[in-house]
Amino acid sequence: MHTDAPAGPSGRGTRLRAGWGQYRWRLVTAVAVSQTVSYGVLYYSFSVFLAPTAQALHASTTAVTGAMTLALIAGAASMLPVGRWLDRHGGRMLMTAGAIVATLLALAWSQVRSVPELYAVWAGIGAVSSAVQYEAAFPVVVSHFPAHLRSRALLGVTVVAGFASSIFLPVAGLLDQGLGWRDAILVLALVHGVVVIPLNAYVRRPGTHAARHHADRTRRETVRRALRDRVFHLLGAGFVAQTGAVATISVLLVTVLRALGHPPAFAAAVAGLLGVLSVTGRLASTAVGQRVSTRQVTVVVFAVQGAGAVLLPLIGRSPLGAMVCVLLFGLGFGVASIARPALLAEHFGTDAFATLSALWAVPLTLMEAFTPLAVALLWHAAGLAWAMAGAAGLCALGSLALLAAGRVRVHDHARGSVIPA
Repeated sequence: MHTDAPAGPSGRGTRLRAGWGQYRWRLVTAVAVSQTVSYGVLYYSFSVFLAPTAQALHASTTAVTGAMTLALIAGAASMLPVGRWLDRHGGRMLMTAGAIVATLLALAWSQVRSVPELYAVWAGIGAVSSAVQYEAAFPVVVSHFPAHLRSRALLGVTVVAGFASSIFLPVAGLLDQGLGWRDAILVLALVHGVVVIPLNAYVRRPGTHAARHHADRTRRETVRRALRDRVFHLLGAGFVAQTGAVATISVLLVTVLRALGHPPAFAAAVAGLLGVLSVTGRLASTAVGQRVSTRQVTVVVFAVQGAGAVLLPLIGRSPLGAMVCVLLFGLGFGVASIARPALLAEHFGTDAFATLSALWAVPLTLMEAFTPLAVALLWHAAGLAWAMAGAAGLCALGSLALLAAGRVRVHDHARGSVIPA
């Protein structure tokens, strides 16, 4: 995605560069708001409407929850073509069209009359989500910023979008209570269309056809070289493993806290801290990342998360112990969302960023879809301590994989066999 400001005479070039710099930060604002609304409507509100939807369709909550699992699988299937499109054409057309289709599907969601209809709608929402959510937004933002500003730009997007659950869960609940679930979804779908479509249309087009043709050759070569690079696979494995732990804690934390003897209100309140802590962790990790490398910060954060998970069944029966464990895990909750694109761009450049990001995102999404179920089965078979040890083990694997990637990178630098960023 080639987005350098055009050259020109000194005075005109200076004005163009200044205008480009202003646009870049306005783009961050637009993308941040777009992501907040998109995740709020197309992801977080699902849990609010889960029970009333099941009741209206005369189905179990398990059957309705399957729609979200199907959406995640459909999203994984669409990520590679979306990534290739973004690298070739940029984000404007795809993200705008995606926002339109997502809005229409959300409207259809409000009218479903059977479980098969619900599954069909959510398969569509999942497939189109990769064109409107982080999988598309991160490549667009990364392509607009030089290396020293990328973390700050990504932080701006993820800090704002990190409040999507805090905003839309209560809003969806109030709408459900006041209007009923169908009209509540209808209102949210209209909000999605009014806000997200014009903001996604604000993304600029890529460069000239000639520039894109040259970039195509560079992108293909970058992808081939990355697929032969051990660092690419180690970094990807690290983030995939940690994603499994995050997905597990996200889904099971309230249930775990209640199993440890805490009342439902306390369990829900403490679990709700994860959203706030994710923002805090992103701010802290970005600040620390100015002094040490992003990879080193992420290695430590993943290890701390593992400590929080493994300690939860040991000290989590007391309110203070439960809050300490959630604090340890929650501070790293949103760090990967900044570290992943930053490290990918740092090691492999931006020519094929969206394609390479999609190659990571497919197993990441599948891990998110299936790991909570696997850990829940481990809990049932071997007990809570083993289940949380499993989540902690995933964090440890993530930390070790990123640590190994750094050592391989140093070795490859010594041999002179690295991909220039």
